[in-house]
Amino acid sequence: MLSPRTRWVALSGALALALSACGATSDGNQESNGETTTVEVEDNHGTQSVEVPPATVVATDNRVFETLDTWNVELAAAPKPIMPDTVSYTKNADVIDLGNHREPDLEAVVAADPDLIINGQRFADYYDDFQQLTPDATLVELDPRDGEPFDEELKRQTSTLGEIFDNEDEADQINQDLDDAIERVKNAYQEGETVMAVNVSGGEIGYIAPGVGRTLGPVFEILGLTPALEIEGASDDHQGDDISVEAIADANPDWILVMDRDAAVSADEVYTPAEQVIQGSEALSNVSAVQEGNVVYMPSDTYTNEGIQTYTEFFNALADAMENKS
Repeated sequence: MLSPRTRWVALSGALALALSACGATSDGNQESNGETTTVEVEDNHGTQSVEVPPATVVATDNRVFETLDTWNVELAAAPKPIMPDTVSYTKNADVIDLGNHREPDLEAVVAADPDLIINGQRFADYYDDFQQLTPDATLVELDPRDGEPFDEELKRQTSTLGEIFDNEDEADQINQDLDDAIERVKNAYQEGETVMAVNVSGGEIGYIAPGVGRTLGPVFEILGLTPALEIEGASDDHQGDDISVEAIADANPDWILVMDRDAAVSADEVYTPAEQVIQGSEALSNVSAVQEGNVVYMPSDTYTNEGIQTYTEFFNALADAMENKS
């Protein structure tokens, strides 16, 4: 019969072996020697259990590509035609091309055999297809939810990705950078100055409605901007709403915010940059924003890179412009 001390030594040794085999982490997850564990994250569909580190990742949401690329996350497959050429995945032949969202190669996702799919944005309509085609994969969707503050939703997405890819400190810094840029604009903005958001596509200027408009719509609430023009029944159409340039001019905004859609999707073709379209518009020539140089353009890859870094960069550019005017 073993003495109490002998039993204690034996138990301690067994415990030490167990800990060394699986590793113990401060948050309760255990991982070592290539072994995986799981983390539970909340996405738009509830609680998802994700094996970490994920071995094979497919991503379709264009808001996450820059973050994943910055963190050196390897992708097995992604929709390259709707990725910004500023991320490395577009030049990596090992990343399977899923095509664009209009005619995606969903079978390529099956061939990639992912254990994690980060879905969303233009591919949101294929959620059920991915569930059926890859039943063993964990499917995570983090699109900004209707009715929730857009900036907080961008940060939620980043924080969740940080949990999954063990980059929580880096995620916190990305979120802080956004908050800092927002604060800069709020401090520089002169209350009461009116703001117009427009989209330039195919040489045409389209109105982007505050709140609901594509890409620039949410910035009015985030930054506390006063709209120069509001209409009923506005949409989130990618070309903007059917409002005449004359109507935009009549609103006489103090500031104009511009997204150049063609800069992202027609960069390899002959197109007229948004700046030339705005400056060359006779209808806008007498508008205060144009005359005073208060026209601020979103980054050229915005239409295919609508993630948190894009907004941070744009808000800092807007803050620069406003600070220089004050």
